Amino acid sequence: MSDESRDKRANESEDQGTGTREAQAANLFDLRRIIGGLFVLYGVVLTIVGLGDSQAEVAKAAGVRINLWAGLGMLVLGLLFIAWSLWRPLGRQLQEEERKREELGGSSS
Repeated sequence: MSDESRDKRANESEDQGTGTREAQAANLFDLRRIIGGLFVLYGVVLTIVGLGDSQAEVAKAAGVRINLWAGLGMLVLGLLFIAWSLWRPLGRQLQEEERKREELGGSSS
């Protein structure tokens, strides 16, 4: 009896571990994080370049520090993408969708 209960617990923990592992893999390769990280990286570079723009470069852009503003915009957009992926992790979204499908499938039987 104790061997059966141990086997049952081992199988349950393996099932839970697999679900967690799949969620971690989904979160790791979430495109929102990759795209957000790239926007943040390019935003930092453009912001630094924009802070060092000469007056001649500002005059060429009709008096607007375009590199600075574009860099700040990219920083904000990148941080929004990263925040979105942290607030709504892909692993959790996939689990919720799977749960909804199971409920719909179970209610129609």
